Amino acid sequence: MREYLIHFFDEFSYAKRDAKVLLSAYDTITSDEEAKKVWNTLMSAYRENIHCDYDRLRSDIRLAAERLKLHSYTAELLLFIGLSRYMREKYIEKGLPEEIFRNTILDLRYKLEECREVYGICGSFVGDWFPGFFRLSRFALGRLQFELVPFQNVYHKNGHKLQEDSLVMNIHIPRTGTPLDTVRCDNSFRQAAAFFRKELEGKEKAFVCHSWLLYPAHREFLPAHSNLLAFMNRFDIFSQGEFGENHPDLWRLFDRMYTGDPGTLAYDTSLRKAYVDRLRMGGKTGWGYGVFFYSDI
Repeated sequence: MREYLIHFFDEFSYAKRDAKVLLSAYDTITSDEEAKKVWNTLMSAYRENIHCDYDRLRSDIRLAAERLKLHSYTAELLLFIGLSRYMREKYIEKGLPEEIFRNTILDLRYKLEECREVYGICGSFVGDWFPGFFRLSRFALGRLQFELVPFQNVYHKNGHKLQEDSLVMNIHIPRTGTPLDTVRCDNSFRQAAAFFRKELEGKEKAFVCHSWLLYPAHREFLPAHSNLLAFMNRFDIFSQGEFGENHPDLWRLFDRMYTGDPGTLAYDTSLRKAYVDRLRMGGKTGWGYGVFFYSDI
């Protein structure tokens, strides 16, 4: 496993300082007989069943980390990096493309980079997010991530019909460092429609998204050329809401938890500037949930 980790960090371009911290954490775990036994048990649990109890896996590695004075965020990320060795095997067994595995597993690095920015810790504070990838139900296809989920509403509009439990392609937008532009998004939508072709045969190819990016009031304060607006405008947004004064999703944009003072937020991109200006004027932030159809692209 140690050699795998060294290769993994190099293959997926982890910063040297992060690779060093994670490798040191692995050495700490495997030098302790009790913790090493826990580690091996967790690896075996996933190899035997990709639908294993991930909450239990995460809890067990956190307990081991606490005893060894390792940060739980570091230990949880390391757990999933270790599991990626066997996730790759599952991809091969199912005949899934290596390219999709590589694109999907990059999310571990994206979440590490967010954790370091927000908390200054090499790890992840969203360990509950990862199981979808490891169950092989969520995939990165180009710029975006997708999973099939049952629709939780009824939608009849413009000739399109979705019932409760209709399968739809749920979109997630990772922080990849690349623009969320129309060309990249269109490429991802085409890949998703092809990837889920068998499951959606004879059915509407519908995309849904629930995100702060779909907050309809963006039209009031974002610049007209915004990639975010172009992305949002694809959707028929049929559900929306506003966040409270703590604005809980601002960390996704500013890489820090909001403390209530807009003056502490970065003012270095057009999107960040628009948000800071809105907060200074007492404006709200929020979310939206919408749908659009592949046939409409």
